Amino acid sequence: MSTSANTAQSLAQTSKDQIPSNSVEAAVLASSTSTNPNDASRGQPAAAAAGASELASTKITLLGALKRFPDFPIPGINFIDILPLFQDPVIHLALLRALELQVLEFAEHSKPDVVVGLDARGFLFGPSLALRLNASFVPVRKQGKMPGPCVTVAYEKEYGTDFFQMQEGAVKPGQKVLVVDDIIATGGSAAAAGSLVKQLGGDLIGYLFILEIPFLNGRSKLDGVQTVTLLETDD
Repeated sequence: MSTSANTAQSLAQTSKDQIPSNSVEAAVLASSTSTNPNDASRGQPAAAAAGASELASTKITLLGALKRFPDFPIPGINFIDILPLFQDPVIHLALLRALELQVLEFAEHSKPDVVVGLDARGFLFGPSLALRLNASFVPVRKQGKMPGPCVTVAYEKEYGTDFFQMQEGAVKPGQKVLVVDDIIATGGSAAAAGSLVKQLGGDLIGYLFILEIPFLNGRSKLDGVQTVTLLETDD
């Protein structure tokens, strides 16, 4: 990975020391709600550069908020906990802004009509991200958890076969769909969600995750569909 966890944490701490929390909050809110009419005159390249700079600095802040738990859930595993990203309203807002910028960066000419979130941690940020993108949100759930007619797909887990479902009609034919989840590991559940989108006639434009476990090579199961991870660590 391009950024070590230690370096990110150091930079994040430096940032916190230099900028009062209320200033950080103001900056995030301003970047999220600015309607300055002069912005349009700067041109797309300038706007893209500003967005990229904001995204990079926000990622440093988010990396500094992650917590690590060695030997969990088994010895030898260094567990990275994303839940602290939701415990501080300012950090939570920064996460949503970063996810929004990440989508706008890789789907500049193809914004999603639908955000699909995986059971269950995709539900933590999927609906809020969908609102920011002016898109609908559709959940993917374990079999038997949703009423009405559903489409179903099987996928393999380390302990056997499991099933995902999506309600019929939740994605309309031709709609552009982004699939989101907290982490990509083996890629099986994400691939299953993508399969459901295609069954309903949706146009799968990409996958977005907060974290990735690279050595499991989950991307190889996603059929070459554009896949983006928001935060990079060396863990």
